[in-house]
Amino acid sequence: MPEPLYRPWGTVAPEFWAAPEPGTAPPPPGLTPDMLRAGLVKTAEIAQAGRLPDAAALAARIDRDATAEYGELHLHTIQVREVRGYLAALAGDHPSGLSWYLHAGQLRVTIQGPGHPDVEAATRRAYSLWRAVPPGPDRQRLGAALLTVATDIHGADSPLVHHIRGRLYELAVPLPSSAIGSATSEARVGGA
Repeated sequence: MPEPLYRPWGTVAPEFWAAPEPGTAPPPPGLTPDMLRAGLVKTAEIAQAGRLPDAAALAARIDRDATAEYGELHLHTIQVREVRGYLAALAGDHPSGLSWYLHAGQLRVTIQGPGHPDVEAATRRAYSLWRAVPPGPDRQRLGAALLTVATDIHGADSPLVHHIRGRLYELAVPLPSSAIGSATSEARVGGA
């Protein structure tokens, strides 16, 4: 009885012989953390050179690749989306920038939980960007969105939510300058 012949490639399944569909390329190798980091460094270099549309386009491609590789609920993807928010803000598109920051904050709380320092920092970045929004109807609308997300993440009684709510009230009902000075003095006295 002859011994079985073992081929070096093992058992060949029928899929091995199937030809790829015409016009399809093999999937690209996965996006490694080093490749992601290098892409974000390149994005920063392009932005620093003053080519914000090119930097935003590269960040969008990196976002697409990171989402495909890691999924939406991954810190790598979230970091890319924060970069997209930052680039939008640099370009003067505060509504888009704030939307990206709020979106990233909501994703962070899903992964890291509301008490995580990175979640708090993400909310503060969103608040800082909102403060840079020029006066106008967008500022009130975006402030309301910020307040909603901050309340969802940190709770209605958190100091950050109270602070945001206070700023929104100040914008909605501006106090005379003499009242602001006395209110600030009272707050310092009461809070000291």
